Amino acid sequence: MSSGWVEEFYGKRLKSLREIFGVKKPIIGMVHLVPLPGSPGYGGYGMDAIIEQALRDAQALVDGGVDGVMVENMWDLPYYVGDNVPPEEIASQTVAAGEVVKAVDVPVGVNVIHNGGRVTLSIAVAAGAKFIRVCAYTGALVWDTGEFDHGVAADLLRFRKNLGAEHIKIFADVCKKHAVMFPGIDLETHVAWTDFYLADAIIVTGKMTGLPARLEEVKRAKRAAPNRPVLVGSGTNKDNIAKFLKYADGAIVGTSLKEKGIAQNPVSVKRVEEYMRAVQSVRKACTKD
Repeated sequence: MSSGWVEEFYGKRLKSLREIFGVKKPIIGMVHLVPLPGSPGYGGYGMDAIIEQALRDAQALVDGGVDGVMVENMWDLPYYVGDNVPPEEIASQTVAAGEVVKAVDVPVGVNVIHNGGRVTLSIAVAAGAKFIRVCAYTGALVWDTGEFDHGVAADLLRFRKNLGAEHIKIFADVCKKHAVMFPGIDLETHVAWTDFYLADAIIVTGKMTGLPARLEEVKRAKRAAPNRPVLVGSGTNKDNIAKFLKYADGAIVGTSLKEKGIAQNPVSVKRVEEYMRAVQSVRKACTKD
């Protein structure tokens, strides 16, 4: 039998973040949606207000110089897990994400907390997004809400293929924030599993939103999967991003780009520009090396 299936199967994986973002060490800014219909924080303000805020934050991120944005249901807390995300929240996030895709000229991704999997991919397909973040792609864990959860790789890859959506890339967390991994699953093991099951990129985070990853864990993840792009997924700011990008291939950032560095606030163009100046310094240094 010909080995052609091997090249086709593995050839669809992302080889470099540059393939999506067009630059070395890209920065993905977070569009944290305000509470969506059905969530406890929703105040009845309607979809127009939700979209207006999302577009304002997305444009501020782009104006400040980020290389991509990701639309997330950040304030639908406490979070549901997996396919239990309510349909009204899914529908609302899909509409908002679609408007962001139409409004900005950088690649757009989608994340659904906690671990949307098929939900996240469905939103991405409908909205026209380029990539998704999957919170528990492999392994097993318990979330901060108390639910036990497990990896979704088997269902998600089959679902993606059946939807004809293999162009949408999968960025997968390891040893995920807001969660505790099942005993015995160390970082290297989780990275190896995630790489083996064809994640396009690996994300390393701190314990909670806004808290930085440990630099040593970023190094360990890169050593465990040297051919996979590794992103820092929380806690970077203008003062520490250069340190992380010495080893990471990019970053996903939200809190530090908000006014006064407070997660609930709107995005500050000034803070984005300051952050991106630090990133540009790293990129220039990489070019010289």
